[in-house]
Amino acid sequence: MSTLFNLSGKKAIITGSSKGIGKATAMRMAEHGAKVVITSRKIDACIEVANEINNKYGSDTAMAMACNISDKEQLEKLHSTSVDWCGDIDILVCNAAINPYFGPSLNTPDSAFEKIMRSNVQSNFWLSNMVLPTMIKNKSGSIIIISSIAGLHGSSLLGAYAISKAADSQLARNISVEHGPHGIRANCISPGLIKTDFARALWENESILKTHTSKSALKRIGLPDEIAGAVIFLASEAGSFTTGQNIVIDGGEGETV
Repeated sequence: MSTLFNLSGKKAIITGSSKGIGKATAMRMAEHGAKVVITSRKIDACIEVANEINNKYGSDTAMAMACNISDKEQLEKLHSTSVDWCGDIDILVCNAAINPYFGPSLNTPDSAFEKIMRSNVQSNFWLSNMVLPTMIKNKSGSIIIISSIAGLHGSSLLGAYAISKAADSQLARNISVEHGPHGIRANCISPGLIKTDFARALWENESILKTHTSKSALKRIGLPDEIAGAVIFLASEAGSFTTGQNIVIDGGEGETV
């Protein structure tokens, strides 16, 4: 069974991988044999994670690089530097995202909407298009976009963010249809409430946390490693017949009333 999840020889870029779901994913990918590029806006945090991985899994397992995903030139440098370090990219995990505005859609500033769409959707579109040519050449590849359950239903406080996450799932479907004949798979994962710094404002608020967990079958918040496991499945041979999907991992929030 272990061979199903074996990532030996694979090379992965994981955006937003200095903490939370991204870090958990990078750690698990390295554990399963992949080389991983650790990237976020803060280089010190990236280096810390890369050092942790290299100390645990071998000195040439991880590379750290700072990158602002909203800047196309920085994404191009991230891709080219990653290829120089490890070779063609086999796995892309688009995990980094932002949400600078929390409140009714009616009051969303244009600047916030534009930032959200650029960082959460366009950056994934750009980076996918950067790795796709060599995936097409190699007749293999897995692109995984971390979306959100916010993109699956209406929201009174996360309107623009929810729109961006709905768009991400369509991006994965488009890639899966266009490039499936080349052996490339593309999928989304839509987590529910996960204990990350990104969602801290939600789970640190006892009222919001109670509301979320009371609606779920498991009655608890999720952990980053519980999303990382699904990423490993989608990146490996275990998920070789899975593409164009949006896998919801929310503790059964939609299963209770």
